[in-house]
Amino acid sequence: MKLDSIDNGRSFDFGKTSGAYAKYRDIYPESMYDKLIRFGIGKRCQKILDLGSGTAVLPVKLSRTGARFTATDISENQVRHGERIVREKGIEGIDFKVCSAEATGFENDSFDAVTAVQCFQYFDAEKAASEIYRILQPGGLFCKIFMDWLPFEDEVIGEMEALVLKYNPDWSGGGFREFKYNYPDWAEGRFSIDTIHSYNAELRFSKEAWLGRIKSCRGVGASLSESEQEAFAAEYRALLEKYPEPLHLKHQIHIEIYRSLKVGAEK
Repeated sequence: MKLDSIDNGRSFDFGKTSGAYAKYRDIYPESMYDKLIRFGIGKRCQKILDLGSGTAVLPVKLSRTGARFTATDISENQVRHGERIVREKGIEGIDFKVCSAEATGFENDSFDAVTAVQCFQYFDAEKAASEIYRILQPGGLFCKIFMDWLPFEDEVIGEMEALVLKYNPDWSGGGFREFKYNYPDWAEGRFSIDTIHSYNAELRFSKEAWLGRIKSCRGVGASLSESEQEAFAAEYRALLEKYPEPLHLKHQIHIEIYRSLKVGAEK
């Protein structure tokens, strides 16, 4: 994938990270899933499409609710790893499909809810919003989630970002400051606001789990060569030696839930 607005147009491929992604990207706290359920995402028998699902982290974690998930991703490698995880865990109620968020191929009014976790920035927002609106049932919910680390409040994270930039100066995924919400243009005429919720959480990682999480990110595993990744990992392990384990790292989680303005089945 290559986007002018991200990493100075440098190409990246999360499919290259699928092994690390499957092992290390189950990082969202239970509090987030509890909030989603409280906000109406994950009801029993609810049909949910998870866009940009990667290795199906959210469907796997929310499958306990009895919701029925379809996990989609543009990367076949990510989808195959997700299928393996579901098979090994013996989880039922999760289907998979390789497709883009802008052209899913599903019929009109197919889903009660659509989710997009840590991925909407990679979509063509206008085209994806149109597709989400089309496949949602009248009054259906679109839930957009992202979680970001806080580099200006956490020394460990600040040092990590500096090291990623050493190896990948084009990386534009750092420097996050506390998010301030604005109603987006892509929602106009399609969605009303149902829930907007942000909160801070301190997440606990072993050093190896944190390194794995960073190696699976866009600026490292999805972009760098194998030799560059090995050099990065060696240098970062040395940097982390001065910190006690486990690491307690500051993050912000932001949940946006929109309700479709569609009032009846469209022909």
